[in-house]
Amino acid sequence: MTVRHHALLPYVLGSALIAAAASSAAQAPIVQPGLPGEPSRQITAAEAIAIATTRFSAHDVRFMQDMIVHHEQALDMSELVADRTARSDMVDLARRIDASQRDEIEFMQGWLRERGQHAPEIGGHHHHHHHEHHSEAMHGMATPEQMAALADAQGEAFDLMFLELMIRHHEGALIMVEELLQAFGSVQDPALFEFTTHVKNDQEAEIERMTAMATQFSPDPRVGLAAGFLDAGEALHNMELLVSLPKPDGFVDPENPADLPASRRRALAAAAAQDDTEEADEEADTNDEPADRRPFLDFALTDIAFFDNLMAVGSYHGFLLYDIGNGEAPELLSTVVCPGGQGDVSIVDDLLIMSVEQNRGRLDCGLLGVAEKISEERFRGLRIFDISDPREPQQVAAVQTCRGSHTHTVVAGPGEDGRLIVYNSGTAPVREEEELEGCRDESPWRDEETALFRIDVIEIPIDRPQEARIVDSPAVFADPETGALAGLWDGGDHGPRTQTTRITDHCHDITVMPERGIAAGACSGNGILFDVSNPLEPERIHAVVDPAFAYWHSATFNNDGTKVIFTDEWGGGVRARCRASDPKHWGANAIYDIVDDELVFRSYYKMPATQTKTENCVAHNGSLVPVPGRDIMVQSWYQGGISVFDFTDSSNPVEIAFFDRGPIDEEELVVGGFWSSYWYQGRIYGTEIVRGLDVLELLPSEYLSANEIAAALLADKGDAFNPQQQFQVSWPADPVVVRAYQDQLLRDDRLPEALSGRLTAALDRSSEALANGRRDRALGRELAALAGEVAGHADQTEGIHRARTVAMSETLTELAGRIRAGR
Repeated sequence: MTVRHHALLPYVLGSALIAAAASSAAQAPIVQPGLPGEPSRQITAAEAIAIATTRFSAHDVRFMQDMIVHHEQALDMSELVADRTARSDMVDLARRIDASQRDEIEFMQGWLRERGQHAPEIGGHHHHHHHEHHSEAMHGMATPEQMAALADAQGEAFDLMFLELMIRHHEGALIMVEELLQAFGSVQDPALFEFTTHVKNDQEAEIERMTAMATQFSPDPRVGLAAGFLDAGEALHNMELLVSLPKPDGFVDPENPADLPASRRRALAAAAAQDDTEEADEEADTNDEPADRRPFLDFALTDIAFFDNLMAVGSYHGFLLYDIGNGEAPELLSTVVCPGGQGDVSIVDDLLIMSVEQNRGRLDCGLLGVAEKISEERFRGLRIFDISDPREPQQVAAVQTCRGSHTHTVVAGPGEDGRLIVYNSGTAPVREEEELEGCRDESPWRDEETALFRIDVIEIPIDRPQEARIVDSPAVFADPETGALAGLWDGGDHGPRTQTTRITDHCHDITVMPERGIAAGACSGNGILFDVSNPLEPERIHAVVDPAFAYWHSATFNNDGTKVIFTDEWGGGVRARCRASDPKHWGANAIYDIVDDELVFRSYYKMPATQTKTENCVAHNGSLVPVPGRDIMVQSWYQGGISVFDFTDSSNPVEIAFFDRGPIDEEELVVGGFWSSYWYQGRIYGTEIVRGLDVLELLPSEYLSANEIAAALLADKGDAFNPQQQFQVSWPADPVVVRAYQDQLLRDDRLPEALSGRLTAALDRSSEALANGRRDRALGRELAALAGEVAGHADQTEGIHRARTVAMSETLTELAGRIRAGR
C-alpha cells in the first residue's frame, strides 16, 4: 500500500470544518472525565487543544530521517534496472518501487518539516556519501561494494543480484519499523502510526513478489519443488536414491504422519468437504485443538551411529536399531521407546549411549512424563543400554547431570583400563538442587560452583556400566589469567550487520580426533580448539568468534586434522533460513585452517539453492566422504536437503552433488527434512525428521570419478562411526587408490600424458595380478620405477598437487611390494 499526497487531504478539510462549526461548538461545555467514581470537570478550548496535541519523540524523528536515506538507496538501485535487464517484469518492478518510495519520501519530508525537524534532501551530489555514512548502521542497506557490483552486472546476473539486495533492503525497512514500534514513547502521532502500517504492508507484499521472481532465475532443480508428505518433488544431482524407509509403527502418529499443525489439518479437512461448504467453513474456523494432537517433534528422527553392520537411529521417542549388512534395504531389528529429548546416540562394542535432556524424561523410560517440579522419577543425563542382543536392548545404567545431555562425545577407550571417557554437553537450564545435589545456576560472578560454563567428564567402565559416573566438570570457558568462569563470548551482537550470538556457557557439540589429541568445540558463542591428549583434563588451545554466527552448533575435522568446519544453526533448525533474502554466510559453515594451533578463517559454505518460507533450512549434521587426496563432506540442511561439497581448497568450497525434496506442506512451515547425513561403508544414510530414513550413494561425475568413489570404499575407517568422534582414515596400497590420485592430477592438468599412459597400463596389469594372487617381480620393479618418476615430478608441483603426487608415489611403492610378494 502506498501513502500518497491525497492521504493528507482529510487534515486540510478537517481544518475547514472546524472553522465552520466554531460558533456553535463554543456554546457547548467541554468536559474532561475524571477517574472512575470521580466527577468530571469543564475545561477551556485552549486546555482541550493542549491535551489533544500529540507529541513526537526523538525516536520518531530519527526513524523518519533514516528511512528517507534508506528509501533513497532503493531509488538508486531501481535507476539501474532499465539499462541492465532484458525482462519487462523487472522494469515494472523497478517502476513500482520507484513510485512508492518517492511518494513515501515526500510524505516523510513533509512530516519532518511540519514539526520543525531537519528533512534530508534526495537526489543531490552528496547523497551517495550519505549512503556510505549510514549503510553500516541501518538494516538492509547494501554496502558501497555491493552497489558497485550491482552497477557492473548485466542481464540475469544483475536481475538476481537486484532481487537479493532489494529483498534484504525491504526486510531492513521492516526491522526499522519494528524497532520504532518497540521504542518507549514512540509512534503516538496518528499520521506516523498510519505510515508505519503502510510501510509494513507495502514492503511485505513487495518481498513476496520479489521472492517469487527470484526463484524463476535459478536453474537449480531444487528451486520450486512441489510440496507433499510422501509425494513431494525430488531433485538429485550426481547421487542415486537407493532406499526410502518410512518411520516404523510406534514412532509415528498414524492420524497425523506428516506432523501438520492442527490449524492446517482443519483447513485441509474443510477444503475436502466440498459437499457441505458452509459446515466445512465453520469447522475450519473453530479453535478446538484435536484431542490426538501431540507435542512438537515427539516422533522426530535425529542422529545416527554405526558399529559394524548395526545402525542406531536416535529419536525424541527413543531409538531404532537396523541391520545394514545385507547390502539391500536396512532391516529393522528393534524399536526402543524411551522419550526424553533429541536422543543423540553412540555405540561402543555392546553399549549404546543416549542423550536425554528434557524434563519429561523418566528414569524408567515411561511415556507419561514428569509433572512435578521436583521428582525422583525424572531423568536428565546419559542413558546406557546393553545392545548385545539388538532385538532386545536393556537399559543398564543412567548418569544424572545438572543440565541434562543435549549431545555427548565418546572421547577415549576402552583402553587397557577397560573404561570409556565421555564428554557431556548440556544446553538446558540447570535443574533444581533439591532434585540433584550440586546443581546450582547462580551467576559465575557470585558462585564459582555454578553448573553453568562447564562440560561433564563421565567415566563408563565397559564391563561394569552400572558404575558410570561424572568424574569432573571442568570450567573450560574460564579466563586463563583471571580464572573468571565466563571467560569467552558474553552474548549479544558484534555491531552493525552482525548476528546476535548466544553467550558461551556450554558446548553444543565437541568433536574429538583421538590420534591427534585434539577436539573442536562448537560452543554456542565460540568455536574452540581443545587439547584432549589427556581426556580427563581438556585444555583450551584457541577460541574464535564470528559475527555471522548466531549459534555455534557442530564441528567436523578434515582427515588429517588440519581444518575444521563449524556450523551455525541460525534459527535453531526450525526456521526458514535459506530464502532468497537470507544472507549467504548466515546459517552456514565456516571453514577454518589450523595454523600453529590457532583457528584461521578461510571461507563460508552454504547450500546454494534458494528455499521457500515453508522449509526450515540451516546448516546441520554431516561427515567426511573418505576420498584420498580430497576433503569432501556430505551434510544435512534440514529441508534444504543433502549437499556434498569439496573443501580441499579451504577458501573455495564447491558443491559436487545434492539431493532434495520439496516442502512437507505448501502453506505452512512444518519442521522436517534431514537431521543427519553420514557416509558409512560406501553409502549415505540420512534421517528425515518426519518422513523416515533414506539411503543414497554417490555417482561418478565431472567432480568425482568412479576411481575416487571406489577408493573411498577401501578406506579403513574402523568398525564404528559415532557422530562426534573422528578417527583418521588410511587407504590400502591398491591400484584404484593410485587411479584416484591420477584422476585428480589429470583433472587439474598436473600429470604428463605420457607418464599417465604408462601408469594406466601398469595399474591394469597390477589389478589382474592381484585378482589372481600372482607374484610378478618384473611388474613390481616397473611400479617402483614409476613411483620414483612420480616422486621426481612432485618437485615440479606445490600445494595440494604436490601432496597428491607424493601420496601417489608412496602408494605405488607399497603396491610394488604387494605385487612382488603376490598378496
